[in-house]
Amino acid sequence: MSPVQKYAIGAGAAVLLSLIFFGAGWITLLVILGVVGAPVVGYLMLDPSQRERLKRSRKRGIGR
Repeated sequence: MSPVQKYAIGAGAAVLLSLIFFGAGWITLLVILGVVGAPVVGYLMLDPSQRERLKRSRKRGIGR
């Protein structure tokens, strides 16, 4: 299983659990925004050279 699939399953589980425990309210919306927003903010915090290195590592695989 790829890391992206693991992340997607974990994000889906977090959203489902928040829906079950808190209902469709503000807390669930905050959980969804956190699940989506954390990787986006992390990517945007990278320098341009780090972003380029990350793009290259996606094509080849890290450590190859």
